[in-house]
Amino acid sequence: MENYDFWAALMVGLLSAGHCFGMCGGVVGAFSANIPLHHRMSKAHRLQYIISYNIGRIASYALAGALIGYSVSFFAVKSSSIIYALQLVAGLMLVLIGLYLLGLGNFVRKTEIIGKHLWPRISKLANNFIPFKSPVSAFPFGMVWGWLPCGLVYSTLTWSAASGSPTSGALIMLGFGLGTLPAMVSMGFFSEQLKKVLTNRVIRVFCALLIIGYGALMIGKTLIRFII
Repeated sequence: MENYDFWAALMVGLLSAGHCFGMCGGVVGAFSANIPLHHRMSKAHRLQYIISYNIGRIASYALAGALIGYSVSFFAVKSSSIIYALQLVAGLMLVLIGLYLLGLGNFVRKTEIIGKHLWPRISKLANNFIPFKSPVSAFPFGMVWGWLPCGLVYSTLTWSAASGSPTSGALIMLGFGLGTLPAMVSMGFFSEQLKKVLTNRVIRVFCALLIIGYGALMIGKTLIRFII
C-alpha cells in the first residue's frame, strides 16, 4: 500500500458526510431510541454509546478490507495481472467517487444493489443487541450495521482489493471508517455547525478534485507498469 492511501481513504470518508446524513440518518435515529432513557439524557453517556457503536462499525470495515485484501493476495501470487486490473478498477472507482461527491453521476449509489438481497438477513442480527443494556452492547450492533449496503463502502473496497494485502486492505478501510466518524458523531449529537463544515461546497469541490486526481494518477501509474 502506498503511504498516502490511508490518508486518501480518510479524505473520502470525510467527504462522504452528505451521503452519510442521507443514508444513515434513520439508523442513527433507531440507535438513539434504543439507548436507556436515563443515559439518553446525558451527553457523556450518549457519547459512550455513539463511540462504541462507531468502533464496531469501523471494525467491520477494516475486517472487510482485510478479507478482500487477503483473498486477492492469494490469487495474485499466481498472476500479477490480477493486481494491475484491480488497480485500474480502483483508480476508476476513485474518479467516480470524486465525480459523485461533485454531484456528477450516480454510479456509486447504483453499486448498493450488490448487498440489497443479503442485507435483510444480516440486519436481523442487530435485533439481538437492542435495546442496549450498556455502551458495550452497542459495539456488536455497530459491527452488524457496518455491513449496510453503501456505494462508497463498496467503492473503497475495490481499493482494498487492489492493494493485494490483508494489512493494506484493512488500513484503507480503517482510514475510510475514521473519516466517516465526524459525520456519524455529529448526527448522534445533531451538531448543525459540524454538519455545515462537513458539507461546505468549497471544501467538497476542492477535496473531490484531489480524489479524482489521485484516481487518475493511480490509473496512469498502473498503465505505465503494465506496459513496461
